[in-house]
Amino acid sequence: MSIKIAVIGAGIMGADHARIVAEDLPGASLSVVCDMDLARAQAIADIYETEAATDPETTIARGDVDAVIVASPDFTHAPLSLACIAAGKKVMCEKPLSQSSSECLGVMQAEEAAGKKHVMLGFMRRYDPAYIQMKRALTDGIIGRALMLHNWHRNGSTPATDFTGAMAITNSAPHEFDILRYLLDSEAVSITATQPARSDDKVAPVVMVLQTVDHQIVTIEVNNNAAYGYDVKAELVGETGSIATNHVSYVRLDKEALKSVGHDPDWRNRYAEAYRQQNRAFLRWVQGGDYPELASSSWDGYAAAVIAETGVKALETGIRQDITLISKPEFYA
Repeated sequence: MSIKIAVIGAGIMGADHARIVAEDLPGASLSVVCDMDLARAQAIADIYETEAATDPETTIARGDVDAVIVASPDFTHAPLSLACIAAGKKVMCEKPLSQSSSECLGVMQAEEAAGKKHVMLGFMRRYDPAYIQMKRALTDGIIGRALMLHNWHRNGSTPATDFTGAMAITNSAPHEFDILRYLLDSEAVSITATQPARSDDKVAPVVMVLQTVDHQIVTIEVNNNAAYGYDVKAELVGETGSIATNHVSYVRLDKEALKSVGHDPDWRNRYAEAYRQQNRAFLRWVQGGDYPELASSSWDGYAAAVIAETGVKALETGIRQDITLISKPEFYA
C-alpha cells in the first residue's frame, strides 16, 4: 500500500524532495505539493501529475496525506511540525527545527505529550557516505580516540545581500553543529566566534572553535563568499590517524598546461545520495519501522539551536561563551 506524502514548500529544497518522493521512493507517492505561491506549487505538481495547494495546515489535515515533508522557510518549521504532531502524522522537517531554542522545546514537549516521536529532522549529512565512513573509522578504533574535528563550509556567494555573520552561524553552521555531535558522540560545552576583515562590503567568513565535554576541539569555518563555488570538507583527527572527506569530481580537465576539477555551485549534487537515503529512512519509519537509527530528532534540533544562539553571542561579544543544554529527556534517550 503506497504511503501518500505531502511536500510543503516548492523552492529548491521542496522541488528536490518532491522529485525524490515521486521518482526514488518505491512504496511512496507524491499526493500534494503545497506552497503559498500557487503557481510555484503547480509547476512542480504538473511535472508529477499531482495536486497543488496553498494552505499548509489544511494540507497536513487531509485524509489522503499519510506523512509530510516540510521544506518551507525556516520560521515555518516548528509551527508546521506542531501541526503534524497534532494531526498524528510523521514529518521529515528540513533543518533548522527552529532558530529559537525555546520554540524547539515547544516541539519536544508536544512530542512527549503525544507519547511517541513524530519528527525527523533533515540533518542529512548523517546519511552521507563520507561522514558514515568517518564515524565508522572512529567507532571501529581505526584512528584511535578523537582529538579534533575540522570543518570547512564554503559557498560561492551569500544567498541574500543582507546576509550577516550571525546568519552564517544560525543558517549555515547548524549542519556542522549537528555533525560534530553525531561524529564525536559528545556535547559542545563552549564556543568562540570571530571574523576577519574583508576589503569590500560582503560578509566575511566566521571562524568558530568549540570544545566538547570530552575535551575535544572542533573548528568550523563558514565562508559564504568563497567565490569559487560550493565546498564542504571535514577532517577527523584521532590519536593514531586521521580521516577526511574528499572533494567529489567525476572528471578532470587538462588544458593549456593546467589540470583542473570543477566545484559545484551548491549542495544538491554533493549530497544527492544523502538526501535519497534520508528520505528512504523516513519512508521506512512511516511504514511502521523503528525510528531511524541515524536520524536527527527534535532533541538534536534543540541542541543545534542552543549552540547557534550561543555562537551568535560569542561573535557579538568577542568572548568565549559556555553552551548550556537542558538535561536530555528520557523520551529522547
